[in-house]
Amino acid sequence: MPRMIDVIRSSGASSNVMQTAARGALHVPPQEMIEILVYLATQTKIFAERARLTLAGWDEASSLAAASDPRTPKEVLAYMVAPGNLRPTLLPALLGNPAVPEEWLVELAAAASRYMIETLLKSERINKSQKILNSLSSNAHTNPTQSAAVAAKLSALAPVVTKASEVAAAPKQTNAVEQSAPSAVDTEPAVEVPDEHVAAYLAEHAAEIAADANKPFQPIGGIEEIAYVSSDAPEEPQDEAQPQTVASSASPGAAAAVKKAVVKKKVFLSAEEERGSALQKIAKLDIKGRIQLAMKGTKEERSLLIRDGTKMVALAVLESPKVTDSEVEKFANQKNVLEAVLRGITMKRRFIKQYAILRNLTFNPRTPIDVSLGLIKHLLTADLRNLSGNKEVSDTVRKLATRMFRQKLETSGKD
Repeated sequence: MPRMIDVIRSSGASSNVMQTAARGALHVPPQEMIEILVYLATQTKIFAERARLTLAGWDEASSLAAASDPRTPKEVLAYMVAPGNLRPTLLPALLGNPAVPEEWLVELAAAASRYMIETLLKSERINKSQKILNSLSSNAHTNPTQSAAVAAKLSALAPVVTKASEVAAAPKQTNAVEQSAPSAVDTEPAVEVPDEHVAAYLAEHAAEIAADANKPFQPIGGIEEIAYVSSDAPEEPQDEAQPQTVASSASPGAAAAVKKAVVKKKVFLSAEEERGSALQKIAKLDIKGRIQLAMKGTKEERSLLIRDGTKMVALAVLESPKVTDSEVEKFANQKNVLEAVLRGITMKRRFIKQYAILRNLTFNPRTPIDVSLGLIKHLLTADLRNLSGNKEVSDTVRKLATRMFRQKLETSGKD
């Protein structure tokens, strides 16, 4: 008789069976149930969300058994060790499992939270791998003590430490901040964005851009709201590559709204001319012009375009080499952006490895629920407690936060 996982893979199971499987309620051995849930979470669309939620709260004893068993299917181990799915209580077992390749741990070390870094530093396997330790040394979440410990372990493996290694470690020790602090200094990077970068984005999304070609700038939440948002970005010279004069594609209503916003801003803001100028410029641009501005423009302009109701314009802001982690931290906290923007942030490893960004996404009620569920496992205990009582997020998110909070309390109690 074939195993149930083989039946499901061959599309031989009914819809009712699949729904039962996604809830983890099939009468099969625990290890096979985990294998089924991982398959549903990674290979199906309809049952993926339910399966991920079930896995996040799956029985710890069975999960530990699977995480430590070298015979566990590779796809299950890959799911468990992925930064977006990893349960901290399973980390020691996964580190000790020889079936988990070093390459996976190298990737994990680069994105691990500070809580996980402590566990990594206690692992004999980690302390014997120069590759993993090098990856860990680049992790932005390490505090000065952890950075020093990594440097010492690397020094023990390779007694002659290069000056480059010492220089790389030094900023970590002097500039390290707590996870709850802003993830980066909010400065405008001096980056020149090549035209090829913009052209590649336009070509990749040509069909979607063509479909929205006639959509004017319509910010989520309404244009008047912009008048009350101040900007701390200084005026920058206009990029020469940007069009100086563009035929207006905005409707008369939008133009009137812009004018109204500027008038309001002069009452509440000290930098009204700058912001009004940015609004007027954006209102005149077509979709391609706004995409170019999203990638090449100033921080002021990005703060407006991230709220563009046209998805490909808003997402172009995240593709800009000029956008900073601090800006994205603010984006992750905004409720007046498209859900696609919040989902897009999680697709960028550079952003999601920042704890402040991860936390803001999880607490943002506009974040898609499947995204929030995948991030909750990385929250610190205090944030889990706060999230479990947050009435703005969905019941599903609060329930999982409560469950994870209790699990961490029980784990710390046993320790």
